[in-house]
Amino acid sequence: MRKEKELKAFLDKQYKIYNQKSFIENDPISVPHTYSKKQDIEISGFWTAILSWGQRVTIINKSKQLMEFMGQSPHDFILNHKEKDRIHFLTFKHRTFNSIDTLYFLEWLQWYYRKNDSLENAFLLEQKNESDFDMKLALGNFHKFFFSLDDYPIRTKKHISNTLKNSSAKRLNMFLRWMVRKDSKGVDFGIWDRIPLSKLHIPLDVHVHKIALQLRLTKRKQADWKTVVEITNNLKKLDPKDPAKYDYALFGLGVLGKDAILY
Repeated sequence: MRKEKELKAFLDKQYKIYNQKSFIENDPISVPHTYSKKQDIEISGFWTAILSWGQRVTIINKSKQLMEFMGQSPHDFILNHKEKDRIHFLTFKHRTFNSIDTLYFLEWLQWYYRKNDSLENAFLLEQKNESDFDMKLALGNFHKFFFSLDDYPIRTKKHISNTLKNSSAKRLNMFLRWMVRKDSKGVDFGIWDRIPLSKLHIPLDVHVHKIALQLRLTKRKQADWKTVVEITNNLKKLDPKDPAKYDYALFGLGVLGKDAILY
């Protein structure tokens, strides 16, 4: 890794460039930004994050389609819909996410929200306190919890990453960044306060991984949990309180195709 002061100055500058309101419109985070109610933000944000692979335009359009099926009131729909109201979802498909997966997500979300006020609780299982919060355990436990209902479809398990099997959990880490981070720019929501900001991990997609390799934040070419931890730990040297903020810098540089080596 290059000299920390030099690298921090570069990434702080890039973070400020991309962490702006203008980032929202063309990013999947625009979907939960449609809502103001906490549970609507959680549900739309969670589902949008899970669908976030492929072209961003398609991700946004598909996520909006789901919200339309819910009458633009995801929390109310999840709580109160009947089985007959799921007929519209039988046509839903995004890449390998199909109607079978969609129906299970509806089933689990309804079961969960009829017992819980916030999805944050599902990421705090077996966590004793904030100082000892373990993200690998949190995401691994969420995976087990999500598939705790009887007769869950085996095929759907691939759509919720399992860090206990060394998955990078890109989409879940992105969702947690949306829910936990809070600053004056208002891109991330910051509506959860029991998961420590310092414990967030970098969402590792191909763009972030490419730039992280260029900047020597990692030497690992496998897109797995070990690589996520290595990158995040190196970013913590630059900002121990908020390492995930650099997702904006790495993702922005990667998407725009700039050569980070030249900084």
